[in-house]
Amino acid sequence: MPEYRRILLDGAAVQVVRDGEELVAGDGRRVKVEDAHHLPPVVPSKIIAVHLNHRSRVEEFRIGLGPAPTYFHKPTSSLNSHGGAIVRPEGCKWLNYEGEVAIVIGRTARNIAPAEAGEYIAGYTVANDYGLHDFRDTDAGSMLRVKGSDTLCPLGPGLVTDWDFRGKSLRTYVNGEVVQDGSTDEMEWDMHYLVADIARTITLNPGDVLLSGTPANSRPVRPGDFVEVEVEGLGRLGNRIVSGPTPVRTDVGAQPTESEEVLSTALGGDWEFRGIRPPKR
Repeated sequence: MPEYRRILLDGAAVQVVRDGEELVAGDGRRVKVEDAHHLPPVVPSKIIAVHLNHRSRVEEFRIGLGPAPTYFHKPTSSLNSHGGAIVRPEGCKWLNYEGEVAIVIGRTARNIAPAEAGEYIAGYTVANDYGLHDFRDTDAGSMLRVKGSDTLCPLGPGLVTDWDFRGKSLRTYVNGEVVQDGSTDEMEWDMHYLVADIARTITLNPGDVLLSGTPANSRPVRPGDFVEVEVEGLGRLGNRIVSGPTPVRTDVGAQPTESEEVLSTALGGDWEFRGIRPPKR
């Protein structure tokens, strides 16, 4: 399966193809994978994410799924790359990882059937759909700041074509320890369904990204933690959490909160612990 990456090479963004432990540019220049300065593997015009899709996540929240998926939007300014720093703004506490598979569009898609959707997919990459739940009380409807704040959408390390999404494992690690362990087979709606669903009313352009949902056990991380998402056949995306250099301004807008809604969501829907919380990290 070919794997394409975008890296910074001699000061320019260059697409390269992986050849073992080296990345090869079109002009023959080579760089070791471990030495490369990675960029997001694609440049989307939009990033769309499904709210809930993995059955383990639904069961964790003790809810039921509706008849069709629902979505939110992450602005392109949230894009990040393999090896990039994930910023938890000063004054915030509840930044959660969410390991996912990202679908990358290859052809303009509009009003297509699920059976046709595979023809419009360029390939897949690994994503971590971070959520800054400190803003959940004010942005629960849009998820704008929760999921769209700067740096919270790392993709990579590469775009893999000809990858079959069926039966693939998905694991998230924090400091080397497995914290999420799921499979694409537990998705209620598969990749082709998601693409066709969105393309009914929203034109999908080449490079656009759809995030397909996370399994159970999304939990908070803090500055210093190293988070990796590994998807079978797609590779391993790694990022370190850092503290923001400046606090969230207090003279404008809604402020970070620590309500029961925030805590219960960040800690995995543990509604039974309302008012009887375990110690905070």
